[in-house]
Amino acid sequence: MTDDTFIEGPLYEKRKKVYPQSVRGLFRRIKWAILCVTLGTYYLLPFVRWNRGPGLPDQAVLIDFPHRRFYFFFIELWPQEVYYFTGLLIIAAMTLFLMDAVAGRLWCGYMCPQTVWTDLFYAVERWVEGDRRERMLGDKRGWTFDHIRKVALKHFLWIMIAWWTGGAWVLYFADAPTLVKELATFQAPFIAYLWIGILTATTYLFAGHAREQMCIYMCPWPRIQAALTDEWALNVTYRRDRGEPHMSVKKAEVTRAHGDVAGDCVDCHQCINVCPTGVDIRHGIQLGCIQCGLCIDACDNVMREIGRPAVLIGYDTDINMQRRRDGKPPICRIIRPRTLIYAAAIAIVGSIMLYALATRATMDVNVLHERNPLFVQLSDGGVRNDYIVRILNKGAERSFVLETSGLPGATIRVAGIEAGPDGKPVVAVGQDQTREVRLSVQVGPAHLPQTSRDIDITITDTAGGGRASALDHFVPGDQ
Repeated sequence: MTDDTFIEGPLYEKRKKVYPQSVRGLFRRIKWAILCVTLGTYYLLPFVRWNRGPGLPDQAVLIDFPHRRFYFFFIELWPQEVYYFTGLLIIAAMTLFLMDAVAGRLWCGYMCPQTVWTDLFYAVERWVEGDRRERMLGDKRGWTFDHIRKVALKHFLWIMIAWWTGGAWVLYFADAPTLVKELATFQAPFIAYLWIGILTATTYLFAGHAREQMCIYMCPWPRIQAALTDEWALNVTYRRDRGEPHMSVKKAEVTRAHGDVAGDCVDCHQCINVCPTGVDIRHGIQLGCIQCGLCIDACDNVMREIGRPAVLIGYDTDINMQRRRDGKPPICRIIRPRTLIYAAAIAIVGSIMLYALATRATMDVNVLHERNPLFVQLSDGGVRNDYIVRILNKGAERSFVLETSGLPGATIRVAGIEAGPDGKPVVAVGQDQTREVRLSVQVGPAHLPQTSRDIDITITDTAGGGRASALDHFVPGDQ
């Protein structure tokens, strides 16, 4: 190995600070609208009320860990219904895949939390320090009094936004108005302050400092989506067939006057200046490009100023780029096997979840056979088996008749509960609660089966008549 094999200098390129310039246009307005809707929903949703009746929380969206419930408006999920969250994750994944198949990194450019909060932090930075040129000059001048004042104000506002971001998150886990009062009077649980601190720090770090590095280096999605896209997907694309050879406006005018070809790109670098990750879209699709469309707005503004056609940069497909080079008209195929498969998966999983929600039972029963002892031999020759019966009530307070079937001659008794006129015990269960009772099933010697026998333990709603049952077995003893 020779000496020239070794590379001198650092292994990693030093970060070049990005100073995105403000821009006006269609895609900027879309991003502002999405930012307002998403952040408004996130910050205000904990304060939305939803009447569920007496004794139940009235917060529309609530993750109630102490009572093991998740409330979402009219939907109430219990721990054993975790499969609904599995369905939501599948739908979320398929939606991401569908978005990628249709228009590349739409999620990254418009709805990713990193993008949304970074956009908000950039807006604060521009409001305090000025646009791209002013911020660059401020950093170049160094730490003057005016620069220190602006930087201090900017970071204070960033921390306030980050603090409210963390505060809004914990409001989803308790009654929001009550928790706000407890936080203000320092009476909230320590865990609430801890999570607010953690989320304040991460929001401030990711949106205020890491910024584009999160997208380029830390986020795995750009690597994953590259394997999910195809030549029909719409991506922010520089039309080289129109833009090249690029040159200044005056030079282009002279070139065209002499009958030579001049591209529409005037090398103004506006597409680079507005990019939140500092990408030059003229070099093609890159890992740093989040497909936000701001370069489209910037380029369209320049094209209008110089009297050239718009959409030199726009959402386009690889297929259309090739077709233009071949002199063919562009085509668009959003509906194709890939998108149909993703859409079908979303529809199927969504339909299954809706059906399950519409037909979900409001009661359930679980049975656990006592194993110590497995059976009790009675003095008259009969045998008793004991069971722990857990009754789940997902509605208003009601009573359930407890009975067994499949074991002729059996008598039942519930500890602490008197039997009704028909000899069947009636168990009352509170609203949205579970209750465990000890059930004893006894069989006399005349009806004792020779082998273990399956039995159904059933609960019946005394008011509505609904039923739920669980299968277990009766052990007749040592035969």
